[in-house]
Amino acid sequence: MCCSLAAVLGVLVHVGVTRQTVSAARDKALEQLHDATRAYEAGEALPPESGLDPAALPQSLRQLALSGRRGTVVAERDGRPTMWAAAPADGRTLATAVDYEQSARTITGLDNAIIGSSVLAIGGTLLVGGFAVRRVTGRLHQTATVARRISRGELDARVGDAGGTGRGASARSAGSARSARLDEVATVARALDTMAGTLQAKLVSEQRFTADVAHELRTPLTGLQAASELLPEGRATDLVRERVRTMRRLTEDLLEISRLDSGSGVVETDLHRLGRVAERVVRAAGTDTEVVVVRDAHVETDRRRLERVLGNLVVNAHRHGRGPVVLTVAGPVVTVRDHGEGYPEYLLAHGPQRFRSGGAGGGGGGGKGHGLGLTIAAGQAEAIGARLEFRNAGSGGGAEAVLTLPWPPAVGAGDEGPTAGGR
Repeated sequence: MCCSLAAVLGVLVHVGVTRQTVSAARDKALEQLHDATRAYEAGEALPPESGLDPAALPQSLRQLALSGRRGTVVAERDGRPTMWAAAPADGRTLATAVDYEQSARTITGLDNAIIGSSVLAIGGTLLVGGFAVRRVTGRLHQTATVARRISRGELDARVGDAGGTGRGASARSAGSARSARLDEVATVARALDTMAGTLQAKLVSEQRFTADVAHELRTPLTGLQAASELLPEGRATDLVRERVRTMRRLTEDLLEISRLDSGSGVVETDLHRLGRVAERVVRAAGTDTEVVVVRDAHVETDRRRLERVLGNLVVNAHRHGRGPVVLTVAGPVVTVRDHGEGYPEYLLAHGPQRFRSGGAGGGGGGGKGHGLGLTIAAGQAEAIGARLEFRNAGSGGGAEAVLTLPWPPAVGAGDEGPTAGGR
């Protein structure tokens, strides 16, 4: 805005001064032409710089005078700018010349002054504006960075702890409450810190509540399971035992989610052959799952967590999808596919949600409607640095869960060629 304003003002000054200078020179030339016309009509000697049909007169002005009209024009004469004025005189052209060099110098000097002052003004404006804008944008960028960290789960991130570069921090250290109140960016930063602190407190409270509930349920459920073993055999007893086992699994899942949320678990990595891990998971699940090893790979990961992810995916595919269920290993990528109706839209759009079970395909999330199986799988995959994606298969229908493990090139040495196995 400032640069545009300086340019517009410069143009306006140039136009105004040029118009005034040209008008003054034109008036002088016409006045001199009037004196020459009066001398010509009186038969007296013409004034200096006046004459009939001068050779240096511009042709356009000569034609104008021969047509019976008066006019002026600026043209070069002997390399110098000259203001010409001409009028008709008995079929000839009476013309007079006024030196225009001083006026041209005035306009040129004015233009140079306008350009120089505009450049200085624009340069100063850019320096000052750039400094001011950089301070504001830098603090906004810092605030945005902290907001992204919070969205990634770093709830302890704060703008006030990000180096103290914001004006709000300096205002507080200087004791300038008034400056801090008037600083909108600092207000936004403080609001973000307050929001993050409140959100962190609520999430920590929820995590603690979940963990406490799961711990408190463990003891009575253990006693209930022991008591169910003493009941006489029968359908009612089997139903009670099955429900107790379900409650125990749910309690263990809640404890595992609580540990994942708090990040208290330790990831113990080692080198493992992915094909063997997949086959072991299928055997432990006891399901009719086909294992296809297109290309085996060594991966450095936590085997217990990886088995938990694959086991939950396989169980979820059988529980909420339809057979055949195929687990495919292709390098560091493991795909679990069923042939049901596919994942529901909410899961594809937002990922697994706790205690929400879809009625279609593999989208239930595991746990007979508890909605914790896929949530745990996603959390464990994140813990080992893997990427877990959910999608619906194109041809043939069904749902696909694709687990991509980190696989440095140096670790991939010794991979086997295409093999296949199944259970």
